[in-house]
Amino acid sequence: MKAVKFILSLLFGLMFINAGLNKFFNYMPMEKPTPEQMKVFSAFGEIAWLMPLVGAVEVIGGLLFIFPKTRALGAIVILPVMVGIVAHVFTLDKSPMGMAIAGVMFLINLWMIIDNREKYKHLVS
Repeated sequence: MKAVKFILSLLFGLMFINAGLNKFFNYMPMEKPTPEQMKVFSAFGEIAWLMPLVGAVEVIGGLLFIFPKTRALGAIVILPVMVGIVAHVFTLDKSPMGMAIAGVMFLINLWMIIDNREKYKHLVS
């Protein structure tokens, strides 16, 4: 089980590092957005600091998620971004592949949060 957790955490972290770096270097092609998505993306473009912030959070959270000692912090750092991804995919994108990937990634994130719940107890008591 420990090996499965490490492999999933490594892949999860690398996916977020890749997504975060893409926000800075734009090296992955993007499908043609729908008109609704264009409205959202143009609104995000109006807030010049938003995408670099999300990219930085993805890179930092992905790095933290890879290492067992910092995985609990990485899971919490990535959670707001993950919620945004799930909300976007399930409301605007609606592609079956996107929903499957986002759903699995969200479940991995929740698993790591639940698995590390003892580390969070002192924050809420």
